[in-house]
Amino acid sequence: MSTETRVKNRDGSAPSPQDARPRSAGTQPPWLIVTLREVMIKVRDRSYAISTLVTLVLIVAGIVFNAFVMNRGDDYIVAVQSDSATTVVQLADEAGRADDGNVTFTAVEAGSDDAAVDLVRAEEADAALLQGAGGAWQLTGNTEIDSGISQLVGEALNAFVLESNAAAVGTTAEQLLSGAELEQTLLEGSAENQLLATIAGFVFSFLFYMASIIFGMAIANSVVEEKQNRVVEILATAIPIRQLLYGKVLGNTILAMVQLALYGGAALLALNLTGTADLVGSIIPASGWFLVFFLFGFLILAAIWAVLGSLASRPEDLNNNSTPVMALIFGALFVGLFASGQFLVIASYIPVVSSVAMPIRVLNSPVALWEPLLSLVIALAAAVALLHLGEKIYRRAVMQGGGALSLRKAMKLEQ
Repeated sequence: MSTETRVKNRDGSAPSPQDARPRSAGTQPPWLIVTLREVMIKVRDRSYAISTLVTLVLIVAGIVFNAFVMNRGDDYIVAVQSDSATTVVQLADEAGRADDGNVTFTAVEAGSDDAAVDLVRAEEADAALLQGAGGAWQLTGNTEIDSGISQLVGEALNAFVLESNAAAVGTTAEQLLSGAELEQTLLEGSAENQLLATIAGFVFSFLFYMASIIFGMAIANSVVEEKQNRVVEILATAIPIRQLLYGKVLGNTILAMVQLALYGGAALLALNLTGTADLVGSIIPASGWFLVFFLFGFLILAAIWAVLGSLASRPEDLNNNSTPVMALIFGALFVGLFASGQFLVIASYIPVVSSVAMPIRVLNSPVALWEPLLSLVIALAAAVALLHLGEKIYRRAVMQGGGALSLRKAMKLEQ
Protein backbone atom coordinates (compact mmCIF):
# COMPACT_ATOMS: atom_id res chain seq x y z
CA MET A 1 0.00 0.00 0.00
CA SER A 2 1.44 3.31 -0.99
CA THR A 3 0.66 6.69 0.38
CA GLU A 4 0.80 9.87 -1.60
CA THR A 5 1.40 13.21 0.03
CA ARG A 6 -0.36 16.08 -1.67
CA VAL A 7 0.82 19.60 -1.15
CA LYS A 8 -1.77 22.37 -1.27
CA ASN A 9 -1.78 26.07 -0.75
CA ARG A 10 -3.48 27.59 2.26
CA ASP A 11 -6.63 28.19 0.20
CA GLY A 12 -6.74 24.51 -0.76
CA SER A 13 -5.67 25.01 -4.38
CA ALA A 14 -2.87 23.04 -6.03
CA PRO A 15 0.51 24.79 -6.17
CA SER A 16 1.54 26.29 -9.49
CA PRO A 17 4.83 25.35 -11.16
CA GLN A 18 6.22 28.70 -10.10
CA ASP A 19 5.30 27.95 -6.47
CA ALA A 20 7.11 24.60 -6.71
CA ARG A 21 10.39 26.27 -7.69
CA PRO A 22 12.55 27.16 -4.69
CA ARG A 23 12.99 30.85 -4.19
CA SER A 24 16.39 32.34 -3.59
CA ALA A 25 16.82 34.58 -0.61
CA GLY A 26 16.94 38.31 -1.19
CA THR A 27 16.92 39.97 -4.55
CA GLN A 28 20.33 38.86 -5.81
CA PRO A 29 20.41 37.62 -9.41
CA PRO A 30 21.03 33.87 -9.74
CA TRP A 31 24.40 34.26 -11.47
CA LEU A 32 25.67 36.39 -8.58
CA ILE A 33 24.57 33.76 -6.06
CA VAL A 34 26.49 31.08 -7.98
CA THR A 35 29.50 33.38 -8.27
CA LEU A 36 29.60 34.03 -4.53
CA ARG A 37 29.13 30.31 -3.87
CA GLU A 38 32.08 29.40 -6.10
CA VAL A 39 34.29 32.01 -4.43
CA MET A 40 33.34 31.06 -0.88
CA ILE A 41 33.79 27.33 -1.49
CA LYS A 42 37.28 27.92 -2.86
CA VAL A 43 38.27 30.41 -0.16
CA ARG A 44 37.21 27.97 2.57
CA ASP A 45 39.13 25.13 0.93
CA ARG A 46 42.16 24.48 3.14
CA SER A 47 44.26 22.99 0.33
CA TYR A 48 43.64 26.06 -1.84
CA ALA A 49 44.64 28.43 0.97
CA ILE A 50 47.76 26.40 1.75
CA SER A 51 48.86 26.18 -1.90
CA THR A 52 48.36 29.94 -2.35
CA LEU A 53 50.34 30.69 0.81
CA VAL A 54 53.13 28.31 -0.20
CA THR A 55 53.35 29.92 -3.65
CA LEU A 56 53.55 33.39 -2.10
CA VAL A 57 56.35 32.23 0.21
CA LEU A 58 58.23 30.67 -2.74
CA ILE A 59 57.94 33.88 -4.78
CA VAL A 60 59.26 36.04 -1.94
CA ALA A 61 61.99 33.51 -1.08
CA GLY A 62 63.09 33.32 -4.71
CA ILE A 63 63.43 37.10 -4.98
CA VAL A 64 65.27 37.34 -1.65
CA PHE A 65 67.65 34.54 -2.66
CA ASN A 66 68.29 36.18 -6.03
CA ALA A 67 69.06 39.50 -4.31
CA PHE A 68 71.43 37.71 -1.91
CA VAL A 69 73.28 36.05 -4.78
CA MET A 70 73.52 39.33 -6.71
CA ASN A 71 74.84 41.25 -3.72
CA ARG A 72 77.20 38.56 -2.49
CA GLY A 73 80.82 39.43 -3.20
CA ASP A 74 83.27 36.98 -4.76
CA ASP A 75 86.82 37.27 -3.44
CA TYR A 76 89.40 35.32 -5.43
CA ILE A 77 92.98 34.62 -4.38
CA VAL A 78 95.43 33.95 -7.21
CA ALA A 79 98.95 32.66 -6.57
CA VAL A 80 101.60 34.32 -8.77
CA GLN A 81 105.36 34.01 -9.21
CA SER A 82 106.26 37.03 -11.35
CA ASP A 83 105.63 40.76 -11.46
CA SER A 84 103.84 40.36 -14.80
CA ALA A 85 101.36 37.90 -13.26
CA THR A 86 100.82 40.29 -10.35
CA THR A 87 99.98 43.07 -12.81
CA VAL A 88 97.48 40.83 -14.63
CA VAL A 89 95.73 40.00 -11.36
CA GLN A 90 95.57 43.69 -10.48
CA LEU A 91 93.97 44.43 -13.86
CA ALA A 92 91.43 41.64 -13.21
CA ASP A 93 90.67 43.19 -9.82
CA GLU A 94 90.04 46.59 -11.41
CA ALA A 95 87.75 45.02 -14.00
CA GLY A 96 85.84 43.04 -11.37
CA ARG A 97 85.23 46.11 -9.23
CA ALA A 98 84.17 48.13 -12.27
CA ASP A 99 81.68 45.54 -13.62
CA ASP A 100 79.47 44.98 -10.59
CA GLY A 101 81.57 46.21 -7.68
CA ASN A 102 81.56 42.96 -5.72
CA VAL A 103 84.28 40.85 -7.39
CA THR A 104 87.82 41.25 -6.09
CA PHE A 105 91.16 39.59 -6.88
CA THR A 106 94.12 39.32 -4.55
CA ALA A 107 97.58 38.26 -5.74
CA VAL A 108 99.65 36.07 -3.41
CA GLU A 109 103.31 35.86 -4.38
CA ALA A 110 105.07 32.50 -4.25
CA GLY A 111 108.78 31.77 -4.48
CA SER A 112 108.45 29.41 -7.44
CA ASP A 113 105.96 27.81 -9.79
CA ASP A 114 105.84 24.70 -7.61
CA ALA A 115 105.19 26.81 -4.53
CA ALA A 116 102.31 28.55 -6.31
CA VAL A 117 100.83 25.20 -7.29
CA ASP A 118 101.21 23.97 -3.70
CA LEU A 119 99.17 26.94 -2.50
CA VAL A 120 96.37 25.89 -4.86
CA ARG A 121 96.64 22.26 -3.78
CA ALA A 122 96.42 23.31 -0.12
CA GLU A 123 93.34 25.43 -1.00
CA GLU A 124 95.11 28.58 0.15
CA ALA A 125 94.64 30.02 -3.35
CA ASP A 126 91.79 29.58 -5.82
CA ALA A 127 94.13 29.39 -8.81
CA ALA A 128 97.72 29.98 -9.88
CA LEU A 129 98.70 32.22 -12.80
CA LEU A 130 102.07 31.12 -14.19
CA GLN A 131 104.19 32.06 -17.19
CA GLY A 132 106.38 29.46 -18.84
CA ALA A 133 109.86 29.88 -20.29
CA GLY A 134 108.48 30.38 -23.82
CA GLY A 135 106.16 33.15 -22.68
CA ALA A 136 103.03 30.98 -22.60
CA TRP A 137 100.61 31.61 -19.73
CA GLN A 138 98.88 28.93 -17.68
CA LEU A 139 96.01 29.22 -15.19
CA THR A 140 96.01 26.26 -12.79
CA GLY A 141 93.18 25.23 -10.48
CA ASN A 142 92.73 22.40 -8.00
CA THR A 143 89.66 20.40 -9.07
CA GLU A 144 88.08 23.15 -11.18
CA ILE A 145 88.57 26.76 -12.21
CA ASP A 146 85.73 29.13 -11.38
CA SER A 147 84.28 30.79 -14.47
CA GLY A 148 84.59 34.19 -12.79
CA ILE A 149 88.35 33.70 -12.45
CA SER A 150 88.94 32.39 -15.96
CA GLN A 151 86.86 35.09 -17.65
CA LEU A 152 88.23 38.16 -15.85
CA VAL A 153 91.82 36.91 -15.68
CA GLY A 154 91.65 36.04 -19.38
CA GLU A 155 90.41 39.50 -20.30
CA ALA A 156 93.04 41.12 -18.07
CA LEU A 157 95.78 38.99 -19.65
CA ASN A 158 94.70 40.04 -23.14
CA ALA A 159 94.83 43.70 -22.13
CA PHE A 160 98.25 43.26 -20.48
CA VAL A 161 99.80 41.43 -23.44
CA LEU A 162 98.35 43.95 -25.90
CA GLU A 163 99.77 46.85 -23.93
CA SER A 164 103.18 45.14 -23.60
CA ASN A 165 103.40 44.34 -27.31
CA ALA A 166 102.33 47.86 -28.25
CA ALA A 167 105.03 49.35 -26.02
CA ALA A 168 107.61 47.06 -27.61
CA VAL A 169 106.97 48.60 -31.04
CA GLY A 170 106.72 52.15 -29.74
CA THR A 171 102.96 52.65 -29.76
CA THR A 172 99.97 52.19 -27.45
CA ALA A 173 97.15 49.69 -27.22
CA GLU A 174 94.64 52.47 -27.98
CA GLN A 175 96.41 53.31 -31.22
CA LEU A 176 96.59 49.67 -32.26
CA LEU A 177 92.85 49.26 -31.68
CA SER A 178 91.92 52.59 -33.22
CA GLY A 179 88.93 52.13 -35.54
CA ALA A 180 88.01 48.72 -34.10
CA GLU A 181 85.18 49.99 -31.89
CA LEU A 182 81.94 48.14 -32.55
CA GLU A 183 78.72 49.85 -31.53
CA GLN A 184 75.61 47.70 -31.33
CA THR A 185 72.19 49.22 -31.95
CA LEU A 186 68.68 47.87 -32.40
CA LEU A 187 66.13 49.17 -34.87
CA GLU A 188 63.38 48.52 -32.32
CA GLY A 189 63.62 48.34 -28.54
CA SER A 190 66.81 47.97 -26.54
CA ALA A 191 69.04 45.21 -25.23
CA GLU A 192 67.86 45.97 -21.70
CA ASN A 193 64.22 45.60 -22.74
CA GLN A 194 65.02 42.32 -24.49
CA LEU A 195 66.39 40.91 -21.25
CA LEU A 196 63.32 42.14 -19.37
CA ALA A 197 61.05 40.66 -22.04
CA THR A 198 62.77 37.29 -21.66
CA ILE A 199 62.31 37.29 -17.89
CA ALA A 200 58.77 38.67 -18.06
CA GLY A 201 57.88 36.17 -20.78
CA PHE A 202 58.80 33.30 -18.50
CA VAL A 203 56.87 34.79 -15.56
CA PHE A 204 53.76 35.67 -17.60
CA SER A 205 53.72 32.27 -19.30
CA PHE A 206 54.14 30.36 -16.05
CA LEU A 207 51.41 32.33 -14.26
CA PHE A 208 49.00 31.97 -17.18
CA TYR A 209 49.74 28.25 -17.45
CA MET A 210 49.21 27.57 -13.73
CA ALA A 211 46.08 29.72 -13.35
CA SER A 212 44.46 28.32 -16.50
CA ILE A 213 44.94 24.73 -15.38
CA ILE A 214 44.17 25.17 -11.68
CA PHE A 215 41.01 27.25 -12.03
CA GLY A 216 39.98 25.77 -15.37
CA MET A 217 40.08 22.25 -13.97
CA ALA A 218 38.16 23.54 -10.94
CA ILE A 219 35.33 24.63 -13.23
CA ALA A 220 35.30 21.33 -15.13
CA ASN A 221 35.43 19.20 -11.98
CA SER A 222 32.67 21.24 -10.35
CA VAL A 223 30.42 20.68 -13.36
CA VAL A 224 31.20 16.95 -13.45
CA GLU A 225 30.56 16.50 -9.74
CA GLU A 226 27.22 18.32 -9.88
CA LYS A 227 26.25 16.31 -12.94
CA GLN A 228 27.40 12.99 -11.43
CA ASN A 229 25.65 13.62 -8.11
CA ARG A 230 22.55 14.94 -9.92
CA VAL A 231 22.84 18.18 -7.95
CA VAL A 232 22.52 20.10 -11.19
CA GLU A 233 18.97 18.79 -11.58
CA ILE A 234 18.08 20.39 -8.25
CA LEU A 235 19.84 23.62 -9.11
CA ALA A 236 18.06 23.72 -12.47
CA THR A 237 14.71 23.95 -10.66
CA ALA A 238 15.86 27.11 -8.90
CA ILE A 239 17.95 29.00 -11.48
CA PRO A 240 18.37 28.97 -15.26
CA ILE A 241 21.16 26.73 -16.55
CA ARG A 242 22.88 29.62 -18.33
CA GLN A 243 22.99 31.57 -15.07
CA LEU A 244 24.70 28.58 -13.46
CA LEU A 245 27.34 28.60 -16.18
CA TYR A 246 27.93 32.35 -15.98
CA GLY A 247 28.26 32.19 -12.20
CA LYS A 248 30.86 29.40 -12.35
CA VAL A 249 32.91 31.16 -15.01
CA LEU A 250 32.76 34.53 -13.26
CA GLY A 251 33.53 33.11 -9.80
CA ASN A 252 36.64 31.26 -10.92
CA THR A 253 37.75 34.23 -13.03
CA ILE A 254 37.60 36.45 -9.96
CA LEU A 255 39.60 33.90 -7.98
CA ALA A 256 42.24 33.68 -10.69
CA MET A 257 42.56 37.47 -10.98
CA VAL A 258 42.82 37.90 -7.20
CA GLN A 259 45.47 35.21 -6.98
CA LEU A 260 47.51 36.81 -9.77
CA ALA A 261 47.23 40.19 -8.02
CA LEU A 262 48.46 38.62 -4.78
CA TYR A 263 51.44 37.05 -6.51
CA GLY A 264 52.31 40.27 -8.31
CA GLY A 265 51.94 42.36 -5.15
CA ALA A 266 54.15 39.98 -3.17
CA ALA A 267 56.80 40.07 -5.89
CA LEU A 268 56.81 43.89 -6.08
CA LEU A 269 56.99 44.16 -2.29
CA ALA A 270 59.92 41.74 -2.12
CA LEU A 271 61.73 43.57 -4.94
CA ASN A 272 61.39 46.90 -3.16
CA LEU A 273 62.46 45.51 0.23
CA THR A 274 65.56 43.89 -1.25
CA GLY A 275 66.52 46.97 -3.27
CA THR A 276 66.37 45.12 -6.60
CA ALA A 277 63.43 47.04 -8.05
CA ASP A 278 65.46 49.22 -10.43
CA LEU A 279 63.70 47.92 -13.55
CA VAL A 280 60.24 47.34 -12.05
CA GLY A 281 59.00 50.61 -13.55
CA SER A 282 59.47 49.15 -17.02
CA ILE A 283 57.60 45.95 -16.17
CA ILE A 284 54.53 47.51 -14.53
CA PRO A 285 52.88 48.74 -17.79
CA ALA A 286 53.35 45.32 -19.40
CA SER A 287 51.98 43.69 -16.24
CA GLY A 288 48.85 45.83 -16.49
CA TRP A 289 48.32 44.71 -20.08
CA PHE A 290 48.91 41.12 -18.97
CA LEU A 291 46.12 41.30 -16.39
CA VAL A 292 43.66 42.67 -18.96
CA PHE A 293 44.62 40.12 -21.60
CA PHE A 294 44.58 37.35 -19.00
CA LEU A 295 40.98 38.26 -18.13
CA PHE A 296 39.75 37.82 -21.70
CA GLY A 297 41.91 34.77 -22.34
CA PHE A 298 40.73 33.06 -19.18
CA LEU A 299 37.08 33.75 -20.03
CA ILE A 300 37.59 31.83 -23.27
CA LEU A 301 39.29 28.93 -21.51
CA ALA A 302 36.69 28.93 -18.72
CA ALA A 303 33.87 28.51 -21.24
CA ILE A 304 35.74 25.61 -22.86
CA TRP A 305 36.45 23.96 -19.49
CA ALA A 306 32.76 24.24 -18.51
CA VAL A 307 31.73 22.60 -21.80
CA LEU A 308 34.25 19.79 -21.29
CA GLY A 309 32.85 19.22 -17.81
CA SER A 310 29.28 19.04 -19.13
CA LEU A 311 30.31 16.49 -21.79
CA ALA A 312 31.99 14.23 -19.22
CA SER A 313 30.13 11.78 -17.00
CA ARG A 314 32.97 11.30 -14.50
CA PRO A 315 36.25 13.07 -13.68
CA GLU A 316 38.26 10.46 -15.60
CA ASP A 317 36.56 11.54 -18.84
CA LEU A 318 38.23 14.94 -18.60
CA ASN A 319 41.60 13.38 -19.34
CA ASN A 320 40.28 12.14 -22.69
CA ASN A 321 38.54 15.29 -23.94
CA SER A 322 40.77 18.04 -22.56
CA THR A 323 43.31 17.87 -25.40
CA PRO A 324 42.05 20.98 -27.27
CA VAL A 325 42.16 23.30 -24.27
CA MET A 326 45.51 21.91 -23.11
CA ALA A 327 46.89 22.57 -26.60
CA LEU A 328 45.84 26.23 -26.29
CA ILE A 329 47.45 26.54 -22.87
CA PHE A 330 50.68 24.90 -24.02
CA GLY A 331 50.63 27.14 -27.10
CA ALA A 332 50.57 30.23 -24.87
CA LEU A 333 53.37 28.76 -22.76
CA PHE A 334 55.48 28.03 -25.87
CA VAL A 335 54.96 31.53 -27.27
CA GLY A 336 55.92 33.17 -23.99
CA LEU A 337 59.13 31.17 -23.75
CA PHE A 338 60.36 30.93 -27.33
CA ALA A 339 58.45 33.16 -29.78
CA SER A 340 60.18 36.14 -31.35
CA GLY A 341 60.09 38.32 -34.45
CA GLN A 342 57.18 38.04 -36.85
CA PHE A 343 55.90 34.89 -35.17
CA LEU A 344 55.46 36.82 -31.92
CA VAL A 345 53.64 39.61 -33.79
CA ILE A 346 51.18 37.13 -35.33
CA ALA A 347 50.69 35.33 -32.01
CA SER A 348 49.83 38.62 -30.30
CA TYR A 349 46.55 38.73 -32.26
CA ILE A 350 45.48 35.12 -31.64
CA PRO A 351 43.02 34.85 -28.71
CA VAL A 352 44.32 33.08 -25.59
CA VAL A 353 47.88 33.07 -26.96
CA SER A 354 47.75 36.87 -27.11
CA SER A 355 47.36 36.89 -23.31
CA VAL A 356 51.10 36.27 -23.13
CA ALA A 357 52.36 37.43 -26.54
CA MET A 358 51.07 41.01 -26.57
CA PRO A 359 52.39 42.00 -23.08
CA ILE A 360 55.81 40.68 -24.13
CA ARG A 361 55.69 42.82 -27.29
CA VAL A 362 54.72 45.88 -25.25
CA LEU A 363 57.76 45.33 -23.05
CA ASN A 364 60.16 44.27 -25.81
CA SER A 365 59.71 47.08 -28.35
CA PRO A 366 57.63 50.20 -29.05
CA VAL A 367 54.07 49.17 -29.91
CA ALA A 368 51.40 51.53 -31.19
CA LEU A 369 48.40 51.82 -28.85
CA TRP A 370 46.00 50.55 -31.52
CA GLU A 371 47.77 47.17 -31.64
CA PRO A 372 46.98 45.95 -28.09
CA LEU A 373 43.53 47.55 -28.33
CA LEU A 374 42.82 45.67 -31.58
CA SER A 375 44.09 42.45 -30.01
CA LEU A 376 41.79 43.04 -27.03
CA VAL A 377 38.80 43.55 -29.33
CA ILE A 378 39.59 40.26 -31.09
CA ALA A 379 39.99 38.47 -27.75
CA LEU A 380 36.73 39.98 -26.42
CA ALA A 381 34.84 38.96 -29.56
CA ALA A 382 36.22 35.43 -29.24
CA ALA A 383 35.29 35.31 -25.55
CA VAL A 384 31.69 36.43 -26.23
CA ALA A 385 31.32 33.98 -29.11
CA LEU A 386 32.72 31.03 -27.17
CA LEU A 387 30.67 31.87 -24.07
CA HIS A 388 27.55 31.96 -26.25
CA LEU A 389 28.45 28.67 -27.95
CA GLY A 390 29.52 27.15 -24.63
CA GLU A 391 26.19 28.11 -23.09
CA LYS A 392 24.27 26.26 -25.81
CA ILE A 393 26.36 23.11 -25.43
CA TYR A 394 26.31 23.37 -21.65
CA ARG A 395 22.50 23.61 -21.52
CA ARG A 396 22.17 20.58 -23.78
CA ALA A 397 24.77 18.32 -22.17
CA VAL A 398 24.80 19.08 -18.47
CA MET A 399 21.43 17.38 -17.82
CA GLN A 400 22.33 14.24 -19.76
CA GLY A 401 23.23 11.18 -17.68
CA GLY A 402 24.95 7.98 -18.74
CA GLY A 403 28.26 7.92 -20.55
CA ALA A 404 30.39 10.77 -21.83
CA LEU A 405 29.12 12.78 -24.78
CA SER A 406 30.94 13.91 -27.87
CA LEU A 407 30.60 17.48 -29.08
CA ARG A 408 28.62 16.35 -32.13
CA LYS A 409 26.15 14.38 -30.01
CA ALA A 410 25.73 17.27 -27.60
CA MET A 411 24.86 19.67 -30.41
CA LYS A 412 22.14 17.29 -31.62
CA LEU A 413 20.44 17.13 -28.21
CA GLU A 414 17.30 19.11 -27.60
CA GLN A 415 17.56 22.06 -25.23
